[in-house]
Amino acid sequence: MSTQDKAPARPAARGPMGHGPMGGMGMPAAKSMDFKGSGMRLLRTLAPERVRLSAIAVLSVISVSAAVVAPKLIGNATNVIFEGVVGAMLGARGVPAGTPVAQVIAGLRAQGQGSVADMLAAMNNVVVGKGIDFHRLGSVLLVVVAVYAASFLAGWFAGRLTATVVQNTARTLRNDVEAKLSRLPLRYVDGNSRGDLLSRVTNDIDNIAQSMQQTLSQLITSVLTVVGVLAMMFWISPVLALVALVTVPLSAVVAMMIGKRSQPEFVRQWKHTGEVNGHIEEMFTGHALVTVFNRQADAQRVFDERNEAMYDASFKAMFISGVMQPAMGFIANLNYLIVAVFGGLKVASGTMTLGDVQAFIQYSRQFTQPITQIASMANLLQSGVASAERVFELLDAEEQGADPEPAAALVTPVRGRVAFEDVSFRYEAETPLIDDLDLVAEPGQTIAIVGPTGAGKTTLVNLLMRFYEVDSGSITLDGVDTRSLTRDDLRSQIGMVLQDTWLYSGTIADNIAYGVDGATREQVVEAAKATHVDRFVRTLPDGYDTVIDDEGGTVSAGEKQLLTIARAFLADRAILVLDEATSSVDTRTEVLVQNAMNALRKGRTSFVIAHRLSTIRDADVILVMEHGQIVEQGSHEDLLAADGAYSRLYQSQFAAAAAEVD
Repeated sequence: MSTQDKAPARPAARGPMGHGPMGGMGMPAAKSMDFKGSGMRLLRTLAPERVRLSAIAVLSVISVSAAVVAPKLIGNATNVIFEGVVGAMLGARGVPAGTPVAQVIAGLRAQGQGSVADMLAAMNNVVVGKGIDFHRLGSVLLVVVAVYAASFLAGWFAGRLTATVVQNTARTLRNDVEAKLSRLPLRYVDGNSRGDLLSRVTNDIDNIAQSMQQTLSQLITSVLTVVGVLAMMFWISPVLALVALVTVPLSAVVAMMIGKRSQPEFVRQWKHTGEVNGHIEEMFTGHALVTVFNRQADAQRVFDERNEAMYDASFKAMFISGVMQPAMGFIANLNYLIVAVFGGLKVASGTMTLGDVQAFIQYSRQFTQPITQIASMANLLQSGVASAERVFELLDAEEQGADPEPAAALVTPVRGRVAFEDVSFRYEAETPLIDDLDLVAEPGQTIAIVGPTGAGKTTLVNLLMRFYEVDSGSITLDGVDTRSLTRDDLRSQIGMVLQDTWLYSGTIADNIAYGVDGATREQVVEAAKATHVDRFVRTLPDGYDTVIDDEGGTVSAGEKQLLTIARAFLADRAILVLDEATSSVDTRTEVLVQNAMNALRKGRTSFVIAHRLSTIRDADVILVMEHGQIVEQGSHEDLLAADGAYSRLYQSQFAAAAAEVD
């Protein structure tokens, strides 16, 4: 619809760039992130996947259990090797083969070598004079390989299920957002940046999926690993386990401090991402105008400002969260140092075997590693929840009112009598627009609506289409209040041709048939001939199978307008809305289109919004609107004779043209 009509009437759609067509690109103000609330809601979106999640949990338990048991088994292998080495050394020192270990220990104590005796006492399978038992060692190593294989397979299946869960959830979110967009009122779409809306549907949902993919399975595995490793550590040595836990509070404090600082930066990062996307989409859409008016430098300046703000927020978010990994690594190394020193002392004192100390050191690394991973996942979780909050904000936006239940039904065939009765409407409560408007359009009449910019012409059509709801009064179609009809039923009776053409990526035939399911090629060609589209389509290499898109690279602006007119012809609706529909066609084509429209309008109620008054002289009734009120109405000749507002508009157009010629 005419942007000129809408922009002044809707201050809510103004953005940081000011008023006008580019004024609606402002971002909603950022609010404090509800990490807990949004995080819990994101988890609830996983509810339909509870069966797969249960399977992931079971597989994760198997994978982690196998991974946790493996170091203990490797420690046993180390003990087999070390005991074999010690047995061979005792034989080499002259101790008779087969001498009981207890006797050797007693002899060492008698010689004053108590520490060596204690170390030997901790070994269970030393045989004097016998070397490494390779058969036993091989059996232990085979078990280790089997355990690691089981861990790998369980982890692989868990990862595959995780990918399925995440992608199903992302698909559901996209479906929910798509369905939500169809239920949002036009007020919401007009008041928000297209780029920001696109960013929520694409970037934010992709970021949610990526964050969940990298954290969901890993988070379960890390938590289970911490629990399992902690149990094994206490089983091997409760005292050494308590020593190893000294660094845990420090890890928690560091993670909390870093997470608290990075969280708001992720909110800013995705907010500025939407702003940058909105600006890029806006500039690409209006590239020709930006170039014509030499606004490239200004567009570049705005882009640089928003890009710099996005860089600053992203850098801070990534840098602060990136500190997590080295900080936790430093704490893990402290833990390793403490365990190694205390473990060495316990081996020397004979209270632990070398294999147990080796296993314990490995467990200490396994213990700090998942804690480090959990802390490192904080930045991913914060980024994902920040995106989730933006998506949920869209999903929670106020929807247009529900269709009535039960809905009224129109008597077919629809005659097309439209009546506005005491209609009042304002975009904002403080800004008057339309008050107590009365209007009747009889079946088959052509109602032309003229007036200065901001008079409410397009608003009148918005109310008829129920893009906006009236504040008071009523609009009836064949005596039925449009609010008692479903929106689909109402809009199925109305065809529209807008000043701003819209085509989608597809063939010319597909675009003409857009409003009619199952339209045949013959019907498409007939509509094209009626609107003088056929003449230029025949000149294209692929004819009606020529592929075009909204940019319409293969057709001109006027030809694009003709295609939208052909679409309205084929739709064959009882009511037509023509919003300056001939503004993009040349004078010769305009005459042809006007003739075609005259044929189209026969027997149909038509509302024609016009700025060029020469195009509506044959209208049955011309309405002149000013400040939301109908100040004059009548035929072209009657209004000129009245020498009022219409006459002034008409004379101003043609007098200005004459003055320019002179």
